Amino acid sequence: MFDNGELRLILLHLVAEQPRHGYDLIRAIEELSGGAYAPSPGVVYPTLTLLSDMGQLTEQAASVDHGGARKAFAITDAGKSQLTEHATTVKALLERLGAAAELRERTDATPVRRAMHNLKSVLMDKLADRSDKDMVLKAVALLDEAAQKIERL
Repeated sequence: MFDNGELRLILLHLVAEQPRHGYDLIRAIEELSGGAYAPSPGVVYPTLTLLSDMGQLTEQAASVDHGGARKAFAITDAGKSQLTEHATTVKALLERLGAAAELRERTDATPVRRAMHNLKSVLMDKLADRSDKDMVLKAVALLDEAAQKIERL
């Protein structure tokens, strides 16, 4: 979803709105994308540490949430300057997340996944006997034809 450095800008933007902890940031990005994308903790937390090391975020006192301590981050003046300097990029990134949300909303993939699963099951059953080469070639031709028809939709 993001190229080099873009996640840093999104995280700075979200923390500029209000101090947040890592899990909160992951959920906020997922919400902005309509559930189409959620960065992994393995990407978010090191990026937060990097932004903190760069002086663009500062850690606030840990709050106890659901039995564990979570560090919230707040933006610093250096972080605000970074956002101002890259305001056009931040706007484009937010638009990209919004577009992902719109696409996900327009395309409910559940029926497609069901049809693909059905196709896979039928193919596995039919192709279990690989000695019938003619049947395999007919199945391949049908799949190619279906792909072409879908492409022309």
